[in-house]
Amino acid sequence: MLDPVSNQLERYMDLVSVRQKLAAANIANADTPGYRTQDIDFQAELRNAESGAQPRVIQVPELKVKNDGNDVSVDREARMLSENDLRFRLASGLLKDKFSLIRQAIQGDKS
Repeated sequence: MLDPVSNQLERYMDLVSVRQKLAAANIANADTPGYRTQDIDFQAELRNAESGAQPRVIQVPELKVKNDGNDVSVDREARMLSENDLRFRLASGLLKDKFSLIRQAIQGDKS
């Protein structure tokens, strides 16, 4: 088991991954009649991540529904993909720094 901060970063990255997959699925179904945009409540899931339960996928409310019943906004999903990229880079950078400190401690870094 890692320390609590590393565990929290791992859960954070897991949620980012889930959200990335949902955004990709939403984009893939942008032309599917009747398809409704799916997402997770990121903040709520992060608070509940310690329970170990799978994130609860929800339909996104208040999106404009097209005539075919589809409500996917490719612009929204592209924005989410960009946001997820930033979140993942930040978390992985923090985790990398954490492991670097651990490695230095183990090796007895003399710098």
